[in-house]
This record gives sequence, C-alpha cells and structure tokens, in this order.
Amino acid sequence: MSRFLRWMVAVQVVGWAVMASAQLPTCPLRPSPGSIVQDGLSLSSTNGTLSLALTLKNAPDSLGYMHYCFDYTAANGSLIEAPTFRLNPGDTLALDLTDDLNVQIPTGANLRYKEMHMAPGDDTSSGSSSNPCQSTEVNFNTTNLHFHGLNVPPVCHQDDVINTLIQTGQTFHYQIQIPTNEPPGLYWYHPHPHGFTALQVNGGAAGAIIVNGIEKVKPQVQGLTERVFVVRQQFLNPLAWIPGTYQLTLNFQPAISPVAASPIIQMGAGEKQFWRVANASTQAFMNIAVMFGTTAQTLEVIGLDGVPVTGNPMVTSIAIPPAGRAEFIVTGPPSGTAATFVNQGFNTGPVGNANPLQVLANIETTSSASGAQAVATAAPAPRVTQRFSGLAAMTPTTQRHLYFSEAALGTNPPVNFFITVDGQQPKLFSMTEPPAIVTKVGAVEDWTIENHTSEEHAFHMHQIHFLVMEVNGVAVPNPTMQDTYPMPFWPGHGPYPSIKVRMDFRDPNIAGTFVYHCHVLDHEDAGMMAKIRVDPQ
Repeated sequence: MSRFLRWMVAVQVVGWAVMASAQLPTCPLRPSPGSIVQDGLSLSSTNGTLSLALTLKNAPDSLGYMHYCFDYTAANGSLIEAPTFRLNPGDTLALDLTDDLNVQIPTGANLRYKEMHMAPGDDTSSGSSSNPCQSTEVNFNTTNLHFHGLNVPPVCHQDDVINTLIQTGQTFHYQIQIPTNEPPGLYWYHPHPHGFTALQVNGGAAGAIIVNGIEKVKPQVQGLTERVFVVRQQFLNPLAWIPGTYQLTLNFQPAISPVAASPIIQMGAGEKQFWRVANASTQAFMNIAVMFGTTAQTLEVIGLDGVPVTGNPMVTSIAIPPAGRAEFIVTGPPSGTAATFVNQGFNTGPVGNANPLQVLANIETTSSASGAQAVATAAPAPRVTQRFSGLAAMTPTTQRHLYFSEAALGTNPPVNFFITVDGQQPKLFSMTEPPAIVTKVGAVEDWTIENHTSEEHAFHMHQIHFLVMEVNGVAVPNPTMQDTYPMPFWPGHGPYPSIKVRMDFRDPNIAGTFVYHCHVLDHEDAGMMAKIRVDPQ
C-alpha cells in the first residue's frame, strides 16, 4: 500500500477534523435553493490588462459541506465569489492569489502525507516552502492555480502546477498573456496542488474564463443574451474513497430536486440565448439537454472546450466530462410550457461513480429576464494564423500508445490509479519522478489511449488542445479540438475502448514540463497523472 493510500485510510479512521475557530475567515453566502440563477460577476480587461486579487479561503456551511472559495472584493466593498474573467487575445492577466486556508486535521495523518512530498520538485536540486516556485511542501493548506485550457507557458508565475506551491499566509503573483491566436471561448481556473485538488475543487474553488471574440467566428451568437453556467459538486465526506452524499450546484445554487426546489433560469418565450456551460465538478460526467416536457430540444453547438466547432452541429444532448465545456444556442420554451435544463445521466461503468438523471434548473418564461447580458457587437478581427490550423492534414512525427489502469489493494477501495506509456512500468504520479514522455517543440504526435478499467475516465492534457480523430478505432466524422475527453469504460470483454488524438507541440511557448491526467480528480490525486517534457527546438 502506498504512503498516500495508508494516509487516506488513516484519515478515514481519525475523521475529518476541520475546526472553525473565531479567526477562521468566512466564505460569501451562497444562493438558496429555488432562486433565480444569476451569472457570476464579470471582470473585463482594460487597456489590454485585467488586474485583480483573489483570496482562497475555506469554511463549513450549516449542513457540513466544506466550502473553498475564491474571494474577490468588489469596488463597493462587497465580497464576491469566483468572478468570471473576460479577456481578449493578446491581453495580460495579472492576478495576486493569497492563500488564506485554515484547514486543521489530526497531526499524525498530515505528517504522513508531508513525508511523501518532502522532496525537491521536478528538475530542482533545492527548494523550500518559502519559495512558491520551488516549494517542497504540500499539505491541506497548500494551493496554486491552473488556467485550464489556456495555451500558455508551463512556468512559474504562469501555468505551472508541478513546482508552484503556495502555502497559507503567502500571496503569489500570476501574470500570463493570452496568446494572440487563442481560440475564443470558455475556459476556467481552479487549484491544482497534487493530492488536494479534488478537495479544493469539491469545495467550489472554480471560476470561468472567457476569451472574447466568439461572435467573430460564429456570427449567429451576436446580439443574443449570453448566460455563463458553472456546474460544481460538493461532498459531505470528501476524504473517503466512497464520499457518499453529494450535491451538484448551478452557479453555486444546489440542484438537488426533488429534495429542494430547483434553480430557476429565466428566458423570454421562444427567445434564443447563447449558453456557456462549464463542468467544474470533480467526478460528474454529464449528458446535458434542454427538455420541453419530456422532449429534448435542438441545441446548436458553437464551441467545445473553448474552441469553436466546424460547421453548425445540431444535437439534442451534449456529453461533458469533468472539466469539459460546451457553448451552444438554445431556444426558450413557449409561454406556459414546462421546461427544464437537465443532466440526463451518464453510465460510467460497473465500478464508476453514479451519475443519475438530475434536474439542473427549471426554465421559466418572462418578459424581463434577470441575470443576463447580450453578446457585444463584433469588432473587426485581426489577421492572425489560427492556433492548431492545418493540424488534421499534418503527418505525425511520432506515434505513442498509452493506457489507463487500476490495481486494487486487497479490497476495492482503496485502489491505485495509473496512466502509463505502453512499454513502461505503471507508476503512481510523483512530483520527483522524471517525465514519462520527452518530445520537442515542432512535434506533431498521434496518441492512441486505451482504458483497461471498468469505469469511465476523462483524459486531460495541460498547455495544449488535441484533435480527437478516432473513438474505438472509428474515425470521428467532424474532428474537434478539445483539452478533455471521456474515456469509455471496458465492459470486461472484447477489445479495450480507445481514443486516438493528435497532439500539437508546434508552439514554442509551451516548452517545459507539464502534466496529463484523468480529470476525475480523485483518480488524479491518487496517482493517475504523468509528466511530459517539451524541449525547445
């Protein structure tokens, strides 16, 4: 049994002993069930820069759910949770993150976890908890930020999650430039300290990022009312291997019908709206749909994972794995028609997590919808070579084969989780292990990835998107650029399910060491992650 798993079992025995002292900072009050869904506060860049400060805090709510919240202080002094960042290609995001976590657990259990991590980070010979760029300490009060989907450098102060570790009481400066050819669409930000990612994201520490300009590529969204919906997830017992009772939330409002009233989305009767939906849950695979009564309505897909799609696909449901995003046009119901926004449910396999049918919101018609804004009129588009252009027609420089696997340790749970390059020995992720893959800037690689387990996984690649070319050996009719994709579960017989994706390492700005992993965050924290190093040309 690994140290990590021994620690997890020990914590289950001693219990989750978070203490809320008089000094514990509080999180903003979240909305009550059954209220009208509001979009989060949007912060837009000015003169090419968006500057802000966030503080990550934690506090339990009255039901026992531990909230992790990104607090932003608005100009009027009010405390806002997880604002949406809106930036243009080429803009700079300057963000100061203060770690104000105050999580207290039994000392012995915490020390076991620190013992596993008290070693230098990747390719460093020294480090300490005082230098967030070379920290050697990860514990319950450690955090950092990942700008999920953005194609930015994997270096400290930008988007490095291996060595950048911020300790409680520290303020750390992030400064990244959105690439001038970044696809316009929906991205998101969340903590990524190895071993604790699921805990912090489960608590709600996640927010949306929008790269402006979608109307330049998809003019049909121009002038439509835009809604930004973030689905999150919270557990009563997040440390257990089987965490038990959980809630999905929509913009922080519990979506737990029939236990409580569903959130309410307002639309004009027959009104077209542009919805941008992020699955910021830790393990919920979703198959979303808009229902009029029992009939699923047509949705016009605009973008997936921040990248506009080719053509105008019309569908009645959209599968979104944990960390995935979908942007689409939806038409409101006729007046008097019962309508819902639902997760239709998702079969994740014999040992997968339950993802049953769940109403995310009731849709009500109104003449004065609340909490929305219109997509702005497009400005002339600059002439830039689009990122990933020509990728489908390129000849790959390398072919690789990888696979997901699991190994039960006596009983299930606990389980070891692996993602392995074919021919290598399965290993749990460690910050001190060398990269599993080494490549160069300029490479274009085809990866075939298999799932050898009887539960669904979600493959995610940092720093770049990949072209989804095949699923189970069958060519995808309209390949899409994505950064997270569901890995179908193995039913126990026949060939292993697989996907074939094309990796684009042509951009010199992504040179460095970063990670790929399963975005079921409990699996990632338990070892289903590996490093890749992209060397300069």
